[in-house]
Amino acid sequence: MYSPDYNRIEDRPELLAFLRANNFPTLVTGTGGVLHASHLPVTIHEHGSQVVIDMHMAKNNPQWKEFFDDEVLVIFTGPHAYVSPRWYADQERVPTWNYAAVHAYGVPAINADRKAKAESQRRLIESLDPAWLPKHDALSQKYVDMMLDGIVNFSIPVARMETRWKLSQNRGRQEMELIAAALEKSGDAGELALAQLTRRHFPT
Repeated sequence: MYSPDYNRIEDRPELLAFLRANNFPTLVTGTGGVLHASHLPVTIHEHGSQVVIDMHMAKNNPQWKEFFDDEVLVIFTGPHAYVSPRWYADQERVPTWNYAAVHAYGVPAINADRKAKAESQRRLIESLDPAWLPKHDALSQKYVDMMLDGIVNFSIPVARMETRWKLSQNRGRQEMELIAAALEKSGDAGELALAQLTRRHFPT
């Protein structure tokens, strides 16, 4: 991913928070041949200094059969919005699109152990729907086993991450303030989130 130095994010807590907040990424495989992509929910874990993405897909999805020793790409997308030239102090500008994104790379490992698969699914429910967790825990073992047989669970230790917080940092604080203020007027949830992110990254 093209990302100038001023758009890159190195702050680990901010990156982890971003991955967890945008936990429905796109998994891309086949970079050396035919490309395939799936949209999948994830949980993010830390094992020491190692960031690990925990995922699953339907067993009928053939993409998991491409997991050999090849690196895969997981694309996390955050808030994004059109930026109008009308918002700049300098009117000799062109439109652009501001956004935040992370590309995570690693080699997936399939978790075949049934207990590990069940624990993975429980963690996902706990993160997304904790109010339903007691109902999940009360499901019959027969039903749980049937559900687990229909999925493939895998984890991806992240080897590297590419980041881009494209927030018009190259335009300076004044222009960033104008952009954030204009985004806040829209009332759109995504644009409000982008405005908040922009304000957090004003240059000092």
